[in-house]
Amino acid sequence: MNPPGFAVGEVLDPVDAYDRVAPRYACLAKQRAAYLDAIDRLVTAEIPPGSRSLLDVGAGDGARAGRIAAAVGLRDLVLLEPSGVMRSHCPAQANIWAIRAEDLHHQQSNFDVITCLWNVFGHILPSAARIEALRQFARLVSPEGKIFIDLNHRYNARHYGALATAARFLRDRVSPGDRNGDVTVTWNIEGHRISTTGHVFTHREFTALSRAAGLRIEKRFVVDYASGQLHRRSFEGNLLYVLRRSDQEA
Repeated sequence: MNPPGFAVGEVLDPVDAYDRVAPRYACLAKQRAAYLDAIDRLVTAEIPPGSRSLLDVGAGDGARAGRIAAAVGLRDLVLLEPSGVMRSHCPAQANIWAIRAEDLHHQQSNFDVITCLWNVFGHILPSAARIEALRQFARLVSPEGKIFIDLNHRYNARHYGALATAARFLRDRVSPGDRNGDVTVTWNIEGHRISTTGHVFTHREFTALSRAAGLRIEKRFVVDYASGQLHRRSFEGNLLYVLRRSDQEA
């Protein structure tokens, strides 16, 4: 979701944090509408013709998934949302899985499209849990289906600034580790600071995670977090990935 910040005080479990954020979630989304709308346009343009089903992991209030499904005529929509308060803001008729992404191994289904958007993937900790979540995405996606994940990019100098990005880059070179991208994510909502755990990614890191999970990257887009503009250089934005199962030919 919003850019990582560092706060003094209680750091909540992601589900507990989203319970508190839920009443103002739509307002937070509106603040990032340019970016979110750009991601949604890219996703809908890449969905294979003939697709019928969508699983949205970390669906929030379900509004984005509903718009994506309607734009391309997906008839079967499942919202995965572990936050009880957030689920209360979903449409009454929605098909909801009230579980975490880490619990997908309990589900038996098949989807033409799987989305995990607005750095929801960054709330899955540690790295081993992220690999397992990707493995479950690979298991649940149809043979010709696609998976869409957008991530906060650790080297997004346009957003984080040149000095902070250079410091992160140097740390990764001098002392590489799975936890280098761990951050505290903070939202300021009506004078209240709500903090939770998160992770920001490098392209090399996500490529390794995908390969370990049996997925291949079909496309990558660099999207400006402020304007939604597409860029060519990775340090100018966040990263949207289009993935497919490795057993499918390119």
